[in-house]
Amino acid sequence: MSSVQVQCTRCKNVFRDRAGRLQDGYSRQCPSCEVVLFFAEDSQHPFIKRAMRSARQVRKEMRELQAAKLAAPEPEAAQSRRFAGRTRSAARED
Repeated sequence: MSSVQVQCTRCKNVFRDRAGRLQDGYSRQCPSCEVVLFFAEDSQHPFIKRAMRSARQVRKEMRELQAAKLAAPEPEAAQSRRFAGRTRSAARED
């Protein structure tokens, strides 16, 4: 989910890279033809633009998912089968 498809500008091969890495100033070699791809927000190449836009969208979705997790209440921990029916009494009867 946190990866983005990148299409090489030279050989047109498609590979995946993490969305967190694809930010302005990042560079990566294509795994097949080994050309160095430079990722920049103001790139003129449509393949780079598409990858940067997708990475930005994935990072946004990941932040929203993380915020929703923090805002939601955590479910109570389930008791083990050993202690499921027992409750602690306030006063012991001896």
